[in-house]
Amino acid sequence: MENQQMSPMRKHSKKRDAILRCVRSTTIHPSAEWVYQQLKPDYPQLSLGTVYRNLNLFREEGAIASLGVVGGLERFDGNPNPHVHFVCLRCGAVQDVGELQLPVELMQQAEHYISGEIEQCTLSFSGLCSQCKSGDSSPHC
Repeated sequence: MENQQMSPMRKHSKKRDAILRCVRSTTIHPSAEWVYQQLKPDYPQLSLGTVYRNLNLFREEGAIASLGVVGGLERFDGNPNPHVHFVCLRCGAVQDVGELQLPVELMQQAEHYISGEIEQCTLSFSGLCSQCKSGDSSPHC
């Protein structure tokens, strides 16, 4: 069940459930603004602040991941498991890079270098997506 990762002290909320469902139901790695625009018609009382607060809560709980800022907006991933991303430098599209696995050796080498313990690793490639590379100017992201 989706709520199993939520804190037991937190009150159940239909809006909160909808926000999590929205992020998990897409592969575009949405921003808070995108989530807000998707849900506003069904939840007229929803505020952008509520979306931001809940996305940060889900990120802290490990239910979703933050990819950092892309094109001036923080982007989120409904799949919190470590995986590789591609970010288009022109249009800002974020894509999962198939089944490419993060190399365990890389994390081990980094731990050795810092003499510490690494808990998380994020890897992303950047460049031009296929549409931007081909000069397609139609909106695709």
